[in-house]
Amino acid sequence: MKVNGVQRAAPDDTRLLLSDHLRQELGLTGTHVGCEHGVCGCCTVLLDGAPVRSCLMLAVQAEGHDVTTIEGLARDGSALHPVQQAFHECHALQCGFCTPGFVMSVVGLLAQHPHPTEQEVDEGIAGNLCRCTGYASIRRAVTRAAELNSSPHVGKSGPKGRDGA
Repeated sequence: MKVNGVQRAAPDDTRLLLSDHLRQELGLTGTHVGCEHGVCGCCTVLLDGAPVRSCLMLAVQAEGHDVTTIEGLARDGSALHPVQQAFHECHALQCGFCTPGFVMSVVGLLAQHPHPTEQEVDEGIAGNLCRCTGYASIRRAVTRAAELNSSPHVGKSGPKGRDGA
């Protein structure tokens, strides 16, 4: 599998969850594990550009696919991804535990709906739970991220062009 643009070997244990493989074997601890039942959305990563719950998927199921984690959005001191920038600008986080899952879900949402309606935003973030924010700032961040993605300053070689996100 390719993780954040780097080819990686599949795990030896065929029963290992993708979330555990990312965190324990690859050291990508930005993928958080909350409920371990796919309900909270904290473990959301992109699989070939689509949001998936990594706690519900075996790592071997990702063989031959591209996996993008939160670490793959802005690397090596580069500018924040437009979704990360929007979350920062709109104060769309408090404790931060759910933030990586929300960011990855929103990246996937905006790939499908570059200018989402309110209903599409609600549906796009519905699989993620936050105990701190009340969601209003997260919704604003989605709208702001769509604006940033549309900005002429963010081109194909800019943040949104990396890793298919």
